Amino acid sequence: MDINLILIKALQLVCCLSLLVVLHEGGHFFFAKISGVKVEKFYMFFNPYFHLFSTRDKWFTRLFPYFKDNETEYGIGWIPLGGYVSIAGMVDETKSARDIGTEVHDFDFSSKPVWKRFLIMFGGVLVNFITALVLYSVVMFTWGQDIIPMHNIQSGLVYSPQAREIGFRNGDIPIKTDNKEIKGFSGALMAEISEARTVTVLREDDSDKSNRTEVDIIMPEEGVSLLEMMHNPKFLAMPIPTVVGEVAPDMPAEAVGIKPGALIQSINGDTLTDQSDVQLLIASLKDILANKECTAKDSAKAMTLTAVVLQKGAVSPDTLTMHLTDKMQIGVIWDTQHLQNIKTQHLDYNLLSSIPAGCAYGWETLTNYVSSLKYLFTREGAESVGSFITIGSIFPDAWDWQRFWNLTAFISIILAVMNILPIPGLDGGHIVLLLYEGITGHKPSPKSMEIIEKVGITLLCALMILAMGNDIVRFIL
Repeated sequence: MDINLILIKALQLVCCLSLLVVLHEGGHFFFAKISGVKVEKFYMFFNPYFHLFSTRDKWFTRLFPYFKDNETEYGIGWIPLGGYVSIAGMVDETKSARDIGTEVHDFDFSSKPVWKRFLIMFGGVLVNFITALVLYSVVMFTWGQDIIPMHNIQSGLVYSPQAREIGFRNGDIPIKTDNKEIKGFSGALMAEISEARTVTVLREDDSDKSNRTEVDIIMPEEGVSLLEMMHNPKFLAMPIPTVVGEVAPDMPAEAVGIKPGALIQSINGDTLTDQSDVQLLIASLKDILANKECTAKDSAKAMTLTAVVLQKGAVSPDTLTMHLTDKMQIGVIWDTQHLQNIKTQHLDYNLLSSIPAGCAYGWETLTNYVSSLKYLFTREGAESVGSFITIGSIFPDAWDWQRFWNLTAFISIILAVMNILPIPGLDGGHIVLLLYEGITGHKPSPKSMEIIEKVGITLLCALMILAMGNDIVRFIL
């Protein structure tokens, strides 16, 4: 990837996380202040060993004497992976039981009633969620919303073998899930279908292709895993003919002379009607190579493809032999120009209507994300976990304010949900202990809190190692 693209994506990621971390920690800070709890430090980014800036710096206190005796030290660390507030009388990632001591002051976190401590711990999550709703509302007001009504996809969708086994047919247009109308084609469509009992589609009549009738498809009782639906080929997708849009340099397609605009009619004798057919073929070849009984001869044969290609402007097709790369790639990007002909519907919102629209969109995004967490403890879910590299990769190659704020809102929801999980070291872990204290009347000792905090930090470090490992594997493969 071009270094400039990496820098653009990295800058967007840092700006996004910096804003969200400050707002998240600001939520803790706000509720601590109104509860009469002393906040010792408020840092953007982490600062082990040294910091980039602090209101305790001598040059700063000379310019602004007010901050010299201010109870809170504000600063910027040098590791741009988060931030924190250090609250007096609270065992967290910045302080142990020894640091707190046994003396309890009126301004200590531990001296406050359970409900105030709950608000302090829940404040960060609350602010992240409110931030997402505000950003979605601002995006709706500023840019509006473009949707693709399902009825506008006149050629229908294409479906994976899994979907066709359930009862879908290529060309079907989903219009309802459990009698709830599908608003349009979006990233949430597969999530809606995976949770549905019945999906209603518009299907062409076998006798009259110009006429479509409604057909109800009963989904499996056990449901369909969203992770499986996202695998290539995807459960459903827009139809994309096997017309070459771009040819990657130094790849098999270029080596045999395939040009942009060429139509790949068949591979290994199998007729192609959609790019998903190519994905199915590649998947079947991967299965062959994964077989323990696969010999070197079998592997070489599987990696060699015979393609019938009609070059742009040619009268008759050519038969070409390609050798796949080690990563099972042909080296073409399919032409999606025809998708631009699908009519979208633009929705404009005024100041008043943008708020409910943004809140509704934010709530839908939250529920879909929470629903997807059930896959986290599956093998596929664990393999899909990513670190900052994965998060950074979702930002566009060029700065686009609409995309930036949409993604920032989405990541704000992710931070809110992840922080509320009942894992020691996260806000959710502290909240669970506060609920336990509120119900039983027993407060965990600072020492036990320290042990719980260490267990949580260990779990979080293990999760980060898994995420980084997945990113490295994805990069290598």
